[in-house]
Amino acid sequence: MRTRFLTVLALLGVLAIAVTGCAAAPPDAAAPGETVVTWAMWGSPAELATHQSVADAYMAENPDVIIEILSEPWGDYFTKMQALWAGGDGSVIPDILFLWPTPSYAAEGVLENLQPYIDRDGYNLDDYWPDLLESAKYDGDVYGFPRDIGLEVLYYNKDVFDEVGVPYPDETWTWADLESAANQLKVVDDTGRVSRYGLGMEGGKYMLWVLQNHGALLDDYRNPSTCTLDQPEAVQGLEFFANLMATNAAMTSDNLNQAGGDAAVFQAGQVAMIIQNASRVSAFNAAEMNYDVSVVPIPDGGRRAASAGGAAWTMSAGSDNKEDAWHFLQWLQSTNGGQRIYTASGEIFPALQSTAMSDAFLNPDNPPANRQAFLTEGLNATVGRFGYFPEWGYLSGNFVSPHINQIWTGDLTPADAAAAVCEGVNQYLQDEGFPK
Repeated sequence: MRTRFLTVLALLGVLAIAVTGCAAAPPDAAAPGETVVTWAMWGSPAELATHQSVADAYMAENPDVIIEILSEPWGDYFTKMQALWAGGDGSVIPDILFLWPTPSYAAEGVLENLQPYIDRDGYNLDDYWPDLLESAKYDGDVYGFPRDIGLEVLYYNKDVFDEVGVPYPDETWTWADLESAANQLKVVDDTGRVSRYGLGMEGGKYMLWVLQNHGALLDDYRNPSTCTLDQPEAVQGLEFFANLMATNAAMTSDNLNQAGGDAAVFQAGQVAMIIQNASRVSAFNAAEMNYDVSVVPIPDGGRRAASAGGAAWTMSAGSDNKEDAWHFLQWLQSTNGGQRIYTASGEIFPALQSTAMSDAFLNPDNPPANRQAFLTEGLNATVGRFGYFPEWGYLSGNFVSPHINQIWTGDLTPADAAAAVCEGVNQYLQDEGFPK
């Protein structure tokens, strides 16, 4: 067995060959009897170390296979992958790669349809959290396996709660409880300067509140005919979030970004609570914070509406090694394989329910204590945060996000922003022939 790790320099060399369309040999030739599976992803140095651990574990079980890692920073990754695809040479196209959003790439024809492999080998899709695979489907078929699920929970600083005397959050909390606690936990001096906010939450997560209140952005997330964000239930969700910011109960999106993001302000004591996915756990544990998590509060008469989405492992349609790639992909997405290693690293909340319910996640020695909150949200995961059709990225970037962002800056009321969103979205859907 030999471990191979392509450096950025080596990848750039491969990229140059792919772009010019010249034939290229693999970076390292496999020894007789060995198979090379190339595996691409973005990530930090710490994340790449975990990926290498996953590759090493697979190669230990499969000594006739070499896993070669191709890695790039987030800002360069997608451009590089597109360039490799454009080269069309199966010897340099990654066999397995991390992607988001899967439906858009599937529509371009660069991804292998995994449904025939799933049906042939009986790969178990029932182990995934509810609706999670919807984010990786195109025309009803599965084109990728989400590595994790990006659902949010409520993180809270126990020291701050104890200092103020506010009871810890639990499953009975409503929007009213969250708002009351946030106002009690914030600290404002006589000049109006806020030194501590009750809540820090990214503005882009606004659809959580809309969905909890039985609202929606579109009438159909695969083949929409109309925008529904201007309906009362949706507007009320936007108003709840906007009011938290307007009353200094929550940091504004601009302030949160300028302060380094939710993890930074939570660790610095600038906010008492954040609403975020499992990606923050390892950092807070390393900082030895006195914190815990709870489910996200819902409105009276509302519902839990965790995000059923996550970046997915996919297979290139141009791969020249599809059967070995499929074998590796199944192992990646198994509780006894990659899912366990990623979960034990503390970097993810796993896509598979069996992994989440194993000691890889439910280890009582690892904070936070109330890890059950993730499972509760997972069982209530739902679609609705974004569209599952190829044109969604353009529609969102040009007609949705610009107006929504004006709510958080105070330039538009939630009702006016929602009306502007729907005006643009509906015109776009009509012009593009939706529903198709």
